[in-house]
Amino acid sequence: MNRLGGKTVELKKVYKSFGDKIILKGFDYTFKKGERVGIVGKNGTGKSTLANMIQGIEKADSGKINIGDTVVFGNYSQKGLEVKEDLRVIEYVKAIAENFPLANGASLSASQFLSLFLFPPEQQYTYVSKLSGGEKRRLHLLTILFNNPNFLILDEPTNDLDLPTLSVLENFLIDFQGCLLIVSHDRYFMDRLVDHLFVFEGGGEIRDFPGNYSQYREWQKQQEATIGQNKIELPKQAHVQSPQKKKLSYKEQREFEILEKELSELETEKRSISEKLSSSQIPFDELQKLSKRIVEITIIIDQKEFRWLELSE
Repeated sequence: MNRLGGKTVELKKVYKSFGDKIILKGFDYTFKKGERVGIVGKNGTGKSTLANMIQGIEKADSGKINIGDTVVFGNYSQKGLEVKEDLRVIEYVKAIAENFPLANGASLSASQFLSLFLFPPEQQYTYVSKLSGGEKRRLHLLTILFNNPNFLILDEPTNDLDLPTLSVLENFLIDFQGCLLIVSHDRYFMDRLVDHLFVFEGGGEIRDFPGNYSQYREWQKQQEATIGQNKIELPKQAHVQSPQKKKLSYKEQREFEILEKELSELETEKRSISEKLSSSQIPFDELQKLSKRIVEITIIIDQKEFRWLELSE
């Protein structure tokens, strides 16, 4: 693998196959700083293989993968937490670093970072071996982020992380300034975090779609409808009417308007809490309360957005 000074990751004419199955067919791409990419496609088309190749875990059959000198990878996969020595949670994290640098020049201590990811002070002195399966997965995620990567890869994070952890992760990633690559089938998680998609279409073909997962699904439906219409010969003067949109009742219209107002207020509160959490001077008790509140807000926003979408359709 070549090193690419001052840049992120560059793939040039990358080809990869397993037996007769082609995974990548002459793939070219250069990741830009701060880029957010989602990877979608059917199982077995090579999504995780691409993520592994970018990191050098798997090799290409041909082509080049150039990695910038300053690239620090962070990789969350379902491999899980590997502990060589049974340490207390705080000791395990401090073995990585004492502090986590923030974009504004401040920093969070290891203990504050643990509190942010729902490990209260009393639990930080628990031995790692005593944690539940869900807590170990959360600690695994936390340690990857605490390494302060600038190229973060998340492989199906919604499969084994609970909702509170995903809410904290989502909030963390909104402010993340490095490259972000997410392999997932979770539409709502992807929609909030990615700018465009690599769509694995099979046979080594990858479509670079300029939008989020919901926009891609809508485009896909339009393509399928177009193909279906092309198979039917309609009379030249035929006019196909689109189905009438159901009119909202007064009660539903009122609910829709209230939801819009509530969502705006909740997003404002969420931004305000995020700014407070960025302060390195925040006391532990307040940090815990704010962390808990931001999880609650994210869950409420998810529920209200789902209802808002129902009414808007």
